[in-house]
Amino acid sequence: MLAERLKKPEWQPDFGPAEFIPEWGATVTGARFFLIAYNVNILGTSNQAHRIALNLREAGRGPDEPGRLPAVKGMGWFVDEYNLAQVTVNLSNYRVTPIHQLFEEVKKEAAALKVGVAGSEIVGLVPLDAMLMAAEYYIAKEDLFILDEDQKIRLVIERLGLSATSPFNPQEKIIEYRVASDPQVPLGDMPLKAFIREVASRSSAPGGGSAAAAIAAIGAGLGSMVAKLTYGVRKFESVDQQMRAIIPILHDTVEQLSPMIDADTNAFNDYMEGLRMPRATEQEKKARFAKMQQGLKTAVQVPLTTMQIGDGAWEAMCAVTRHGNPASRSDVEVGARALETGIWGAYRNIVINLADIKDTVYQEETQAAAKALVERASRKCREVLDLLDKR
Repeated sequence: MLAERLKKPEWQPDFGPAEFIPEWGATVTGARFFLIAYNVNILGTSNQAHRIALNLREAGRGPDEPGRLPAVKGMGWFVDEYNLAQVTVNLSNYRVTPIHQLFEEVKKEAAALKVGVAGSEIVGLVPLDAMLMAAEYYIAKEDLFILDEDQKIRLVIERLGLSATSPFNPQEKIIEYRVASDPQVPLGDMPLKAFIREVASRSSAPGGGSAAAAIAAIGAGLGSMVAKLTYGVRKFESVDQQMRAIIPILHDTVEQLSPMIDADTNAFNDYMEGLRMPRATEQEKKARFAKMQQGLKTAVQVPLTTMQIGDGAWEAMCAVTRHGNPASRSDVEVGARALETGIWGAYRNIVINLADIKDTVYQEETQAAAKALVERASRKCREVLDLLDKR
């Protein structure tokens, strides 16, 4: 039967010949989008929970009466162990119907039946993305101001009542946290003293590029610190809206610059691989040269990205200078100088590596872009210092 099926177009394998060998049999591998098993607790009966499930699940009560939520399968039952009913569902695509939407819809249905909702539970693991989607929903709905991932996760645990039946431990329940394994601590995650010692060691990496990224991150971080210390303070309530606009920019700048510390150290990997390639024949020499040139471009692109990320913080730094707590003046001064220095340091790394790149068009375009960024950094730093002098 399988041999006959393999002759049909719809049975053609994705990879390999469509040839059936009886002695080997067949292996079929399939994949689907991540499924979330999710239960919402109802202080009612199994019948009430099932009515809610029928109203919401995609299949509904049948073809003539479909439910409201696509990519949802579900039913209602009573759990003696918890002494409550549950709307138990499988979310076959949480990007179509996310967990928070299912929870909120169950609440509406429960309110119509005049029964209570007592939190929910995720059975098994859940993607971080699904949790952060829920966080962004509640942040927008309640006009909250939350930036830290840890606080976003806490918000979702609270709003969905994920610890209602048993404690929800993010490190155990969120896939990315559960499988995280990093035996080699990234430079950006090292204690400061250890990082400085690593820079000071008898090794070319981490070098000036990594230091430049770290210095730029510290500069943006100081601006972020001042904005956060200004926000929510009664005497500065008049600038709360400005701080709400400023803080995410500076916070995100720090988050984006931090990985560049390691990225710069790793930037020469392609170049070093090329350097070790054989060069006995003309063909091998050409392949080696191409690999080394590509490696140099990677080594240039990383500090250029550092410059571009840092450049995105200048307007927010100026806004902090205008509206931030004046008692933090020196912090803003140091922050502006550090951000400028970090951008300048990344620029010097670009210049030295561009010299060995033979692609003249790439050379000229990259040099022009980097020069514009470093000159703008000098101007904007001066603007911040001048604004401080006038306050």
